[in-house]
Amino acid sequence: MSARGLITGEDGRQRCAWHGNLEDYRRYHDEEWGRPVTDDRRLFEKICLEGFQSGLSWLTILRKRESFRSAFSGFDFDAVAEFGEADIERCLADPGIVRHRGKIVSTINNARRAKELRSEFGSLAAYFWAHEPDGSERPEVVDYETLIANPTTPASVRISKDLKKRGWTFVGPTTVYAFMQAMGLVNDHLEGCFCREGIEEMRRQFARPTT
Repeated sequence: MSARGLITGEDGRQRCAWHGNLEDYRRYHDEEWGRPVTDDRRLFEKICLEGFQSGLSWLTILRKRESFRSAFSGFDFDAVAEFGEADIERCLADPGIVRHRGKIVSTINNARRAKELRSEFGSLAAYFWAHEPDGSERPEVVDYETLIANPTTPASVRISKDLKKRGWTFVGPTTVYAFMQAMGLVNDHLEGCFCREGIEEMRRQFARPTT
């Protein structure tokens, strides 16, 4: 470990240490985590999978992600919104996913709520990016101590409260903040991680969706 929260890989690059140099987890860190996302299916998938992750490690969910996609129609929320009891039972019998009835039911409920959100805002992307925190809410330096001390933020609390008012479930502030980090609403690659500046540039060039 070259600095607190950072690790140096075999390629000599410094990265956030949480991937532990596991190949699939490192690839997720390098190629996905923190990059701005506007695709509604990916946004819906991620917020649902963060709900499934509660009480587990994200690596567990990541390694089951393809099975989740198969079980939930590629996270097409129009399709998932039509799921009924037979689909719940099918999911409960699927060893490839986390077989938790409450979280399965929550995903179906949230698909219905996602349709409502899209009707109101034009897309899930427009809704979530409208809640992107401004610079006054962001730390001056993104380091290990800051992230450990702040598992939630004012923005994640606001989004969580609003989603719950709209009938979403399994969307607590910690879950929402993990979603924000992964989908690029914030850049929480640590100072010193080789990904950080590249993602900062992506965010500078990124056109925020409005519909």
